[in-house]
Amino acid sequence: MIINKNEIAGILTKLAEEYRVIAPVKKDGLVQYAAIKNGEEACLDYANTKKPGKEILFPQSEELFNYTVSAEGVRMQDNVDKEATIVFGMRPCDVKSLVLLDNVFKNDQYTDVYYLTRRANTLIVGLGCNEPASTCFCTSMACGPFAKEGSDIFLTDLGETYFIEGISDKGKELLAKLGLSAASEEQKAAAAKLQTETKADGSINIEGLAEKLGGMFEHPFWDSLHEKCLGCAACTYLCPTCHCFDIADEAKDCEGCRVRNWDACMFPLFTLHGSGHNPRPGGKARWRQRLMHKFNYFVERYNATACVGCGRCIKNCPVNLDIRQALAEVRALD
Repeated sequence: MIINKNEIAGILTKLAEEYRVIAPVKKDGLVQYAAIKNGEEACLDYANTKKPGKEILFPQSEELFNYTVSAEGVRMQDNVDKEATIVFGMRPCDVKSLVLLDNVFKNDQYTDVYYLTRRANTLIVGLGCNEPASTCFCTSMACGPFAKEGSDIFLTDLGETYFIEGISDKGKELLAKLGLSAASEEQKAAAAKLQTETKADGSINIEGLAEKLGGMFEHPFWDSLHEKCLGCAACTYLCPTCHCFDIADEAKDCEGCRVRNWDACMFPLFTLHGSGHNPRPGGKARWRQRLMHKFNYFVERYNATACVGCGRCIKNCPVNLDIRQALAEVRALD
């Protein structure tokens, strides 16, 4: 199907009457995901959002349930978000990250009702990336600028129009309701050409990397890798696949709630035990954990690399630590 760009705002406004519509919006100079009521708010001419799309299904901070204690006993109320949602204009790297996070929040050891309920009630409209940034390396991470895995509907920017493909059954069902025009053969060919030829410049060879890292836990390589790291954790907070969290109860008198907040393995307190012992006391152990988890542990557990090549960790590191360079150094080791 095909749609003129000037029709998008009206369609989003109409959809917002029935769904919670989340789209990239520009605010204070940054592009971020936000719920919109007016389609004019959506910003689809962007490279990528500052924060990853994972926050839509796995918020940075969320109240899991609240409770009240009284003479009659304890009353608890779950805060499971069941609202029907459309995410419009998500880049393929962020969409792929949700596919990876599905493994974490539903597996043979753990099922997370909060994430999975949002996931089941969310339709994702992916937006292909015509001009990947210099920090992008998604093509090397089983993803790519036009990867469609995880999207329900997929858009390809043809200039004045979008070429639209229904990917999942619920995506095709929504498109059928919109009554869009069929694409011409020329438009189909133009979309196919873009999707085939567009690559992210930054490339990494990860073949055999997990196995190599598996034998490197005590290697001297880790002694220097971390030296200029400030421990700010921007790389993990802005990573679309990092999923560590902390849980705390916030209570006053006889009322309270349980809250889940993002946490990060790059923080010193993340692994601090109640005894005072910390198994990862310094930057060396924490950087090793970050790299090993993404390219070894996650691969062993889920048979997939926990990185989508979005480049946020490279772009936002204050001391220019580049994970691509770190992986290249690992490959070069004897």
